Amino acid sequence: MSSIAKLLSVFGNEAPHQSTISRWYGEFKRGRVSLSDDPRVGAPKTAIEASFKISKTSIQKILHEELGVRKLVSRWIPHLLTHEQKAARVNWSLLVLRNRGFTSTKVIRSRSVSKKMQRTVTADWYTIICLPKVITELRRINPETRIILHQDNASSHTAQKTRQYLTEEIVELLDHPPYIPDLSPNDFFTFAEIKNRLRGQRFQSPEEAVDAFKNAVLDLPANEWNNGFENWFERMQMCINLRGEYFKKQ
Repeated sequence: MSSIAKLLSVFGNEAPHQSTISRWYGEFKRGRVSLSDDPRVGAPKTAIEASFKISKTSIQKILHEELGVRKLVSRWIPHLLTHEQKAARVNWSLLVLRNRGFTSTKVIRSRSVSKKMQRTVTADWYTIICLPKVITELRRINPETRIILHQDNASSHTAQKTRQYLTEEIVELLDHPPYIPDLSPNDFFTFAEIKNRLRGQRFQSPEEAVDAFKNAVLDLPANEWNNGFENWFERMQMCINLRGEYFKKQ
């Protein structure tokens, strides 16, 4: 029985990921003997207390009681949704579920398409460099299938130039209403999976971190993408059942 299989048999879902196991094997092969983490660079969590000269309890009180926010899938969100916000979440979920005939397609952008370090994503970059590559690849994979694009409300995504480009390319745009972090695939699936795969790794440069992120995305098998997509639909139904309230779902 392999080491991975042994860990899975003992710890089940709590077992470390295969990439983590491989990384530690590499560390031991290079002569490492300690299981403790190396000293980390950067400020500890207590730095925020020192910066503002207030206690952790006071910080929590300001966030939760005065600002009325809470953390959900790594984002701070309003603690209470208005009736209109709940209705928007339900209506959006109903709309997507009615059109559930579409399927997800995994497209990995080439290195030439990747954003350079420190470059701001503009509508020009998005419509001239990024989207054409993605749309061309989608049509190569499924030439007869309509393209439905789901993106957030970043300025480069909502710019008139972007909307005009998508119209000309006959790409349908799926609206992305505010206050849906629990219904955003990147928040509850993609970033969470990548975070688990890269957990504990250290990088010597931003470029090295970007390459590791890209490789982690490439390593995600098709069945995991499909599971994430099905989870998206399940979350929409849960949102409808809860009449638009926030929820937590694994």
